[in-house]
Parts: sequence; C-alpha cells; structure tokens
Amino acid sequence: MAQGILVFIEERDGKVKKPSLEALSAARKLADQIGASVTALRIGASGDASENLAAYGADRVVSAAHDLLKTYSTEAFSATLAQVAKAEQPRFILGSAGSMGRDFLPRAAAKLGVGLAQDCIELNVADGTQLECVRPIYAGKAYAKVRLLMEPAMATLRPNVFSLGAPDAGRSAEAAAFTPELGADKIRASVKETKAAAGQKQELTEAGIIVSGGRGMKGPENFPIVEKLADAFGGAMGASRAAVDAGWIDYSHQVGQTGKTVSPNMYVACGISGAIQHLAGMSSSKYIVAINKDPEAPILSIADYGIVGDLFEIVPALTEEVKKLKS
Repeated sequence: MAQGILVFIEERDGKVKKPSLEALSAARKLADQIGASVTALRIGASGDASENLAAYGADRVVSAAHDLLKTYSTEAFSATLAQVAKAEQPRFILGSAGSMGRDFLPRAAAKLGVGLAQDCIELNVADGTQLECVRPIYAGKAYAKVRLLMEPAMATLRPNVFSLGAPDAGRSAEAAAFTPELGADKIRASVKETKAAAGQKQELTEAGIIVSGGRGMKGPENFPIVEKLADAFGGAMGASRAAVDAGWIDYSHQVGQTGKTVSPNMYVACGISGAIQHLAGMSSSKYIVAINKDPEAPILSIADYGIVGDLFEIVPALTEEVKKLKS
C-alpha cells in the first residue's frame, strides 16, 4: 500500500539547492494534511545533510550510493529513483523543476509507468488521497488544474514559488542507505565537469531579484549597466533571447520559453519589449518592473511598475539610489 512522500534532493558542491528545500517544505505541508511521513532522497551525494533536511521537514533521509552515481547521469539517476520508489512505495514523489529534475524525473516516471506534472505552482490533496497540481500552460497564458490518479503521483515544483518557511532545528531524521542495481552498459552519457559561466555570481533560477536586459541595451558593452543594478540589489543578471541570439551575453542568462523559467520576488526588465516567449519564463514573478522607452511595449501591460524613459539614464540612477538605501 502506497504511503508517505518521497522528495528528490538536488545537491551541488556539497550544498542542498534551495528549490529542493522548497519542495521538501511543500511535501511537509502535504504530509501533515494526510498524516504521512516525508522521505528525502539524496542520490550520489557525499557528506551528511540529514540535520539540514530534517529541519525543513524530512522524517527520513535515504542516501543512494554507487560508483556510477558519483557524476550525474540521466539513466543512472532515473533508475535509482525508480528503484527507491519501488522499495519505499510512496504515495507522492516530488522534486524541483530545475535542470536536473526536468531531465531525469520524467524518465523515472516512465520507468514507474505513472504520470508527471511539471513546473507546478500549487499543490493540494483532493479527496484525501489524490495529488492535485496547478501548472501554467500556453506559455503562461492559462493555468491547468491536474489531478494525478495513479500512484505514486509525481510532480516537479517551480523554484521560488513555494515558501521555504523557517527551519525547525528541533527536528531529527532517521538516516538510511540504499544501493541501487546499476550496470555501466546502461549508462550512455554522464556529466564529467560543471563550469560556472563567466560573471555568473548567482544561480538565475534561485535568485530573489533578477535584472534583465534586452534588445534595448543596444550592444554587449552596455550590459555592465544591468549587472551593476543586479549587484546593488544582491540579485542575478538575466537577458532576453534577442540579446542572447545577438551574441551580447551568454545563453546561461537567458530567461524565457527557450531559456530559464524564473519566479523571483522582483523582476526588472530593461529594454525588453515583452514577447510572449519571454513572458513565459518570468510572468510568475511576484513583482515586475519594466523600464522601456516605448509606452506601447507589451511588457508594460503586465508590469506592476512601469517606467517610460531612457534606460541608460534611469538604470544608473536607480543603481545609485539602491546603493544609498543599502548604505
């Protein structure tokens, strides 16, 4: 009989990724509603994160270890999660909708023969047992409410949407080890090395504030203006597809349907017209600030605050004011 909630925990450089803690906190809330336990699954991670994971809601921490899990591989990670799921028999399986979760969790769902709701912005329990998810569709222009009938029900959660909550240092979690059955002949590709993009000071999908530049920046030499404002806020720098396609900035900064989906507390769009593909990647931001010289720019229609004017005058002035407030 299915029971409990299993949460995949993504770790990088020995640290648990914030979106995974958000998924764990969301699992804790669901578990409290249905009287279930929460199991955090670490795959191939080193060290002991049990105390930190317990503080955010885990009752058990399962660490899966194998020589083939020392580097990320879609086949190895999906096979491991599927094997753990068959052993644990969870009712729900959750993970963050980051690059890793988007890659291997659908494959794990296929191995288990169940459905997966991607990029969810709301989770509920329907009829006491079924996972009900709300997710954006049609490039964010509409929302679909999806009820997953098969068990385990699987879903990935959009980063920066679910509240993290305060950690409870008084909680503890049982630790358990799991050794999956994996064969080298089944691993067709694996990640050998990960390099941070030059100038990327903060992971875009985890930033609370993002300042992005678009075609209105007029060239790569002007992007330091955007970067300085992002630094003043303590946030990350993003870009539209037009700026990336022009070669002005690296693809790792691209926000949009073909880039990264972000949900910061504040999104500042500088010289971005607001094409539907870009809006699909940032429209769920809590507050949107648009700076554009064109009063008819589509992004101004969805912005909480709009500034019509020359960004080359407005952005530096805004940067100075932010610095003054912080000092």
